[in-house]
Amino acid sequence: MATPRAEEQAQAQLEGIQELVVTLIAAEGSGDDDKLESALEAIREDPLSVAIRSDWTVPGYTLEPAEYLILLCTGGPAVRIIGELSQYNEAETATLEYQDWFTPWVELVLTEEEEIALLRYAQQFYYS
Repeated sequence: MATPRAEEQAQAQLEGIQELVVTLIAAEGSGDDDKLESALEAIREDPLSVAIRSDWTVPGYTLEPAEYLILLCTGGPAVRIIGELSQYNEAETATLEYQDWFTPWVELVLTEEEEIALLRYAQQFYYS
């Protein structure tokens, strides 16, 4: 079981993600290309790293991305988003996880609104 401090960090990361998504939605509705580009840039510069991995594949076949990981912060505590990719390499699911030193990853339980914001955030990255 992760520590309360790790869960607090996950909550703080989630709040930041929600703010970035609200800004993105407002920029999309404004018709201002500069605001939209600024909102997208803020999201894309937010995580520490973005990674993908493939599914099981028969030798000789091309590896295709199947899952992604967005690392938001490391150390004690650490927070990440993991999920599955669609056949078009777009984020299809999003789960927020956290951990502290020497503890396993734990999923943060989200409301439907938080799940939507998290997935919208994850969909702003390129996974090919």
